[in-house]
Amino acid sequence: MSSAGSSRVTMAEVARRCGVSVMTVSYCYNQPDRVAPDTLRRVREVAAELGYRGPDPTARSLRRRHNGAIGVVLGEHLAYAFEDPQARRFLAGVAEVCRERGSGLNLIPTTGTGEDVERVRSASVDGYILWTTVDADPVLAVVSGLGKPVAIHGGPAVPGASVVGIDNRASARELAARTFPGARRPAVVSFPFDRDRRPRLETGPDAESVAFPVTRERLLGIFDHCADPSRLPVAVVARNDREEAATTVDELLGKCEPDAVIAMSDQLAFAVLDAARRRGLCVPVDIAVAGWDDGPDADRAGLTTITQSLFDQGRDCALIALGERWPSRGAEWTATVRTSTR
Repeated sequence: MSSAGSSRVTMAEVARRCGVSVMTVSYCYNQPDRVAPDTLRRVREVAAELGYRGPDPTARSLRRRHNGAIGVVLGEHLAYAFEDPQARRFLAGVAEVCRERGSGLNLIPTTGTGEDVERVRSASVDGYILWTTVDADPVLAVVSGLGKPVAIHGGPAVPGASVVGIDNRASARELAARTFPGARRPAVVSFPFDRDRRPRLETGPDAESVAFPVTRERLLGIFDHCADPSRLPVAVVARNDREEAATTVDELLGKCEPDAVIAMSDQLAFAVLDAARRRGLCVPVDIAVAGWDDGPDADRAGLTTITQSLFDQGRDCALIALGERWPSRGAEWTATVRTSTR
């Protein structure tokens, strides 16, 4: 007999001690509702006495070809999942589906290096969710070629994967129509263009060359509304962070003196409102401001914004990654007009 706590105790040994079949012991751990209460209690007591800790999860997943987890590829450092308000709401939606379905959640940060591919490929997950990434990300080819369901939030679109998100170009055109009328010096505060994440101020950048699909589509939608996009100032930030964007936004207001600004998130719009207050500008008389997402603080700030549910989009992505059918349609959005625009 193996001593208590021994790592060599097997399911077969527990079955012999209890006088039941190996299948019955298996049911005690995997489908306990199929076992009589007295038998279940006896098996658990003997297992505890022998030090048997249950079926090996790795071996079990190999047999079933099922890992019981979703992999979320962030394309960011791990802390981003907890710091960024958009990411938090999105992941909350993913987590709710995982709770409902009894699935695990594996966060997989990537950095744009050669190690990303193997880190993603080796993850023990049943399906993948990719937070928005660049068109040339090598991880895209890996996840779409593993034969597992893949959901990509915001794009890019690749064969074998489903894209979940709003129509960013259409929403950007609508937001520009609500924000720029009457403005003589419109401007944009933009998400990063590519993975170098270099903050800078550009005038009339080439939107088609932007590597992040969400940034590209929003910029193209704003350009659709502008008579001369080649003269439009665009402040590019390193991250979707209110405090980190302050320096770049101050540069925009100082050099270009815009009287209307569209920011690509509520957080970046708040950075514009902060800078306007520091300069004694009146919103929206001196400067109109709009953003995206309509988070909890947007209503309190009177911010005109594109309302979308990142929580619901997280749920959609999780259902796709779990292999459940989901309608192929764009996520819902609407323009919510408040006092920050004219």
